[in-house]
Amino acid sequence: MPTGPRGARRPADVIGGATVVARLSDGVARLSVGEITEPLKEPSGKVRSGRAGGAALAANLSQARRTDIARLAAANRWGDKNV
Repeated sequence: MPTGPRGARRPADVIGGATVVARLSDGVARLSVGEITEPLKEPSGKVRSGRAGGAALAANLSQARRTDIARLAAANRWGDKNV
């Protein structure tokens, strides 16, 4: 059985996928009863340390420097060469 991006099990066939969608769209009450459960994996150590490092970097930078970094990132993302 294939897995999703966070390790959740997914049905491999169309009918199984349609059944899961129908159960999920039936309402939150059925999910809270536990009819469909998807255990999620804990984030890896790399993910946790990356988030902590990003928060530490943001805490040490000035507002002007954070603005410059965000402006350059947006220019690279959207292809603006005038920045």
